[in-house]
Amino acid sequence: MDPFSHDQLCSAPTPATRRFGVSKLTVGSSFLPSGAPAWLVAARVPSISGSLRSVTMETVARSLVPARLDRLPWSGFHTRFVVALGVAWVLDGMEITIASAVGSVLQDRRTLGLSAVEVGFTATVYLVGEVAGALVFGRLSDRFGRRRLFVLTLGLYLVANGITALSPNLAFFLVFRFLAGAGIGGEYSAIHSAIDELIPSRYRGRVDLAVSGTYWLGAMIGTASTYVLLNPEVLPVDVGWRLGLLIGPLVGVAIWVLRRHLPESPRWLLMHGRREEAERTTAGIEEAVERSGRPLPPVDEDRALEFRPHGAPSYREIARVLLREYPRRTVLGVTLMISQSFLYNAIFFTYVLVLNTFYGVSPHDASKYLFAFALGNLAGPLVLGPLFDTLGRRVMISSTYIVSGLLLAVTGWLFEQGMLNATTQTLLWSVIFFVASAAASAGYLTVSELFPLEIRALAIALFFSVAQGFGALGPTIFGALIGDRAHPHPTRLFYGYLFASAMMVFAGLVALVLAVNAERRSLEDLTPPLSIT
Repeated sequence: MDPFSHDQLCSAPTPATRRFGVSKLTVGSSFLPSGAPAWLVAARVPSISGSLRSVTMETVARSLVPARLDRLPWSGFHTRFVVALGVAWVLDGMEITIASAVGSVLQDRRTLGLSAVEVGFTATVYLVGEVAGALVFGRLSDRFGRRRLFVLTLGLYLVANGITALSPNLAFFLVFRFLAGAGIGGEYSAIHSAIDELIPSRYRGRVDLAVSGTYWLGAMIGTASTYVLLNPEVLPVDVGWRLGLLIGPLVGVAIWVLRRHLPESPRWLLMHGRREEAERTTAGIEEAVERSGRPLPPVDEDRALEFRPHGAPSYREIARVLLREYPRRTVLGVTLMISQSFLYNAIFFTYVLVLNTFYGVSPHDASKYLFAFALGNLAGPLVLGPLFDTLGRRVMISSTYIVSGLLLAVTGWLFEQGMLNATTQTLLWSVIFFVASAAASAGYLTVSELFPLEIRALAIALFFSVAQGFGALGPTIFGALIGDRAHPHPTRLFYGYLFASAMMVFAGLVALVLAVNAERRSLEDLTPPLSIT
């Protein structure tokens, strides 16, 4: 039975609604039965009148919504919710991989005839778009809701990237690459907020890591597709790269249809004065879980929250929360995000260059090595993720950062000594990033669960943007250290590896001191929302 079925969730009164005393909502002339889900309410009643909203915002209310969500067993609803939202990382992995692969093709005069500098600039524009999108849509997600934004941002990506495939020149290409990047950047803030707020607390760590790790599933799909699409013996040169850019939108269209039927975050609704909708949405989710054959555990009445809806905070309040109320968490988040971003950008964006310069691997053959590298990155969060919910955040975050840093230093020394070839180098990198991928995903988990609900999406966007800014230095620095094929510099590159290694180890030590034991704890226990009285 479909947990998102419109007819089932609109049926009237469910056991869940009777159990928690939710009856019906009337606003103006709109009336809905108690079984109607909140996302239908939102569609029928797009906004609450100013007078009603002002009364609601001043009223202290009591609710068990967070406790009801956290005690739920895993069900088909949760699986579909995660798949529908987590695809953003898959799309980004595909985008980065395909864009990197088509760079050399775009230099061909039969395509756009770009220079090497212009090809590099297209990647920069996409990353800048991601940062801009994260900041703009992150703020909007906190203000207008998770659902509206994760539908809007995916739609923006689909349209912009589809149009990019039709580019007749560089200027056209850059404009729509920026917009596609903005859509993906906005996705990160909205989807991580929604997932953290809807997934039961005992599963939050492994789910967040798995979602972030699917970036590498996208990289594998992108690698496999370009191996065929960019082969001039299969498709004309000016056709293959355009088809490559259409893969993401084709995948996204199916997911966009599913997303339109997802609910708004009940926690967000609750803290924005829409208690009736929050109760109805939660009741609909409970009913979907029951229909899947999973009994509902009892709710601890002592976990009820008293709150006065706060709404979107001002920028001054946001600065106060980050810098005065939670400075240790801010330092932790910045350190984790910058170190992993620098490491990944430095290694991933120079991967083919290292294989070509030091081992003579052609760009075409490098895709096979990249596939193995991506497989290790994908496996890490999936295998290690459950340990973040059992052994705990502090142990796992610190150990994955420190271990990956030490392994990188050892591998760098073996490389400098000339003891590796293309195959052994790739195998060792795959092992390193099996661990480092879990560490990097834990960085996103940390910044998404340790700040108040009212600023969660913007906090994710801010840390993501800072990390991208520093991470963007990695490819430039490492590209200079590599040298060219006529004058390669393995010793200089070794020093670069040591620097990246030191950053990861330092971040691990910071996590050992500052990490919060967030495993299996409610978001409200970790960080009380600004609305809590």
